[in-house]
This record gives sequence, C-alpha cells and structure tokens, in this order.
Amino acid sequence: MFRFPSPRSRRLTTVSLATAGLLLASTVAAPPGSAGVATAPSGTVETANTIPGVDEIRSSPTLKQVANLPKVAPLDATNSDLAFQGRYAFAGNYNGFVVYDISKPTAPTVVSRVLCPGSQNDISVHGDLLFLSTDSPRSDDSCASTGVPSTETRWEGIKIFDIRDKANPRYIKSVQTACGSHTHTLVPGKNHKTVYVYVSSYGPSDTYVGCPRPHDSISIIKVPVKSPTDAAVVAVPNLFPDGGFEGVPGQKSATSGCHDITVYPSKNLAAGACMGDGILMDISNREAPRVINRVRDTVNFAFWHSATFNNAGTKVVFTDELGGGGAATCNETVGPNRGADAVYDILGRGDNRTMVFRSYFKIPRPNADTENCVAHNGSLVPVFGRDIMVQAWYQGGISVWDFTDSANPREIAYWERGPLNAERLTGGGTWSAYWYNGYIYSNDMVKGLDVLKLSDWRTWTANLIRYRELNVQTQPSYLGG
Repeated sequence: MFRFPSPRSRRLTTVSLATAGLLLASTVAAPPGSAGVATAPSGTVETANTIPGVDEIRSSPTLKQVANLPKVAPLDATNSDLAFQGRYAFAGNYNGFVVYDISKPTAPTVVSRVLCPGSQNDISVHGDLLFLSTDSPRSDDSCASTGVPSTETRWEGIKIFDIRDKANPRYIKSVQTACGSHTHTLVPGKNHKTVYVYVSSYGPSDTYVGCPRPHDSISIIKVPVKSPTDAAVVAVPNLFPDGGFEGVPGQKSATSGCHDITVYPSKNLAAGACMGDGILMDISNREAPRVINRVRDTVNFAFWHSATFNNAGTKVVFTDELGGGGAATCNETVGPNRGADAVYDILGRGDNRTMVFRSYFKIPRPNADTENCVAHNGSLVPVFGRDIMVQAWYQGGISVWDFTDSANPREIAYWERGPLNAERLTGGGTWSAYWYNGYIYSNDMVKGLDVLKLSDWRTWTANLIRYRELNVQTQPSYLGG
C-alpha cells in the first residue's frame, strides 16, 4: 500500500490531495510505445451487471469462500501481508502479527497474536525466523514504542522474531534502515547459511530524520541463520544513479527508492517496482544486485507497486497502485488501463535482457465509488504449462486471471464482497490474495482472514504442488520452471 508522509505517521488512512490529483488527471488510452492494448474479454467469466450490496458476496461458480476468521483486538488495526510455512500462515497487521494454524483450511485457528505496532508490518518467514517491516517513525525499536513525528525519528526498519515456538514468538533483534522498511524481500544466500533481506523504502525529506534526500537505494541486511542477532546492513546499493523518473506532480510518482521487490533466486533475477520505474536486476551477487533493464509507463502508470514473474522467468507482471490503495479506480471514469496490471515479456539473455510491454489487465467488473479498488498483491497459481495468477484488488475482491497469451490476458474466476459502506468511501478489502497448497488465502484489511477454494479445470494441476515455505516476494520455481 502506498503511504503519504504526515507530521505524526506515514501510515495511510485517507486519500491525500495528491492522490485526488492522480484521479482527476485525464485518462489516456494509449499504452507505452506502440504495443497494443489488451483488456479482459467480456464473457470470459459470468459477471453480474449490478454492484453487490453492502457485504453481499458474489463470485464465479468456481471460486468459493470456505472459511473466515475476523480480526480481534488488539490486532484489530489494518491487516497487511501474508507468509506461510508448513501448517501455519502468518498475517501482518499494523499492530503486530497473527499466527494461524491452517492444517484444516476450512477451519483455521489462531495459534498466537503478537502485539508490536509499527505500520505496515510487512511479513516474511525463514526457518525459525520471522521478519517484520516498520515504516513509521517510532520512539524506539521495542514493541512498546510510540509513533513520533518524522522530524524526531528514533527508529524504523526491520524486526526479527524467533518462531520456533509458534505459540510464543520471541523478539530477538532489530536493524535500523534508511527511511524505514515499507516492504522487504528475503533472498536466500547461496550457502544456505545466510539469508539476505532487501529492504524497500521511500519518501525522503530534508526534514525527515534518517531519510534525507536523495534516496535512490535499497538497504541489504545480511542475516546469519544460526546467529540472527548478528544481522546487520552490509550494503546500500544505489539503483538509480541518474535519480530515476522525475514524476509529474499530482499525477505520476517520482522514483525515490522502491516500493517492492520480487526475487526469483533460482534464476538469479529480481524485478523492482520503484514508484516511477520498473526494473529488472541480476542478483547473482546477493550483496550487489545490478540493474540490467528499466522501463517506464508515463502514460498510464501512476505508482509502480509490485511485480510477479511467470514460472519460466520469461514474463513479469507489474501493478499500478493508482490512488495509493485508498481510492475508487475500478470504474468507467478511470478506465481499463490505469490502476491495472501491465504484462511484460522478458526478451534476450544475460545483461541483454529487456522487458517489452504486451498488455494491461484490469478486473472487468465496475465497483461502486464508495469502494477503494486497484491492483494489489497476488501470486502465481502453480499450474503446469500456463501462466495464471491470483490477485487482491482491495474492495474489488479477488481475481484469478490467465496471462499465458501476454497480449490477451483474461479473468477466469473472481470472488468479492460488496462495499463496506453504500454512502461514503470507506477503506477496506483484500490486501493480499495468495495461493498456498491447494487454497487461496486472503488477508482482508477489515474482515480478517478469508480462505477460498478454486475448482477450475485450468488450474487442477496446481493442487499437486506443495510448498514447505512460501514468501510470495521470494518466488519459488515449480516443476517445468
């Protein structure tokens, strides 16, 4: 989720005037370059013509909810990202994180709740370790810290927990990073003795303590797996020596660091969604990632948010979080090419690889103007021989779509709730929707954990794949990759 700095916090709760400017900007249909525009064909999935009522659930026949666990105080703030390990799911929340037992997906249970405020608590797991991102200026690095103005920042960055006992996670280490950690990505070391954390952050200011201009870099933390308390920043590579995209005030975000990075370790690749730029990196040297290609969409993309590779590593999907996740963009006014996904083919080899735009994808159902809706976090469905992705769209719900034909992506299944409020824009909806071991798990910002079952002939082979651990931004390869 995009966030805007404020005197007290950078946590997003409302749509700023700058975001409103993004939505008032005129819609331009042309994609970057001369590539054609592809939208999801009508009739691919039967779609209701009317917007569902408040909290009314609608879906295609093949995607059904099988469980829901509501939020409970004190973990009743905004829900964020998800990670998985064995029989457990780990769910971030702006007030901490929750550990769920999902051994029976139709009846998940809570194992533990950990109170540790610090937006947005982006979450990952590796073995006995759990990592949390803190991207709001805090009074100190403890779980009892309080928010402070950015002019008085004492700490923000990465927190590390020992999760050997899932019922009693222990906070063991903090690492402060420049501009905090909005998101992070785990990158396993090649000797299996080390895991690296690529920290994405942005929003520098001349008055922001610990986050001065310019900020065109990421922080890399090295974590010895057997001695995690020795974790430390080992590199701060500058990914944009030229400063990156300058942006268009009120319309297009300038590059100042990255919002999110997805790595594909088995292929030594990474894709960075960096606000105004999309980048492809070689991560053969984990401590020195190299940018080998960069793309921009100055026509339709407002905020490069996240990235997903296909299993072959020959495509990458970038998302545009137009409106910062707090605005209604799934409507006729905004149109099909903004606040959408962009599919790029990766051509060439080695350092000569380039990303070539093929199409946009956006959910084909209009949403109410009281619903925040835009492309957000998703993952591959591990299907043999096809490129299929499940994705969260906030109050636009959950979409399963096929981009095997890069130029003609299409939705094959969906599930959504109606608006939270019929009278005024009220933020909510699914933050992350990920496939894990036969089910789709969604961390809804307001409604809690949802579990769904997909029954589609095109995706049945995905049920054969079982992950021991899954951090979606650390993309695994499955059979045929």
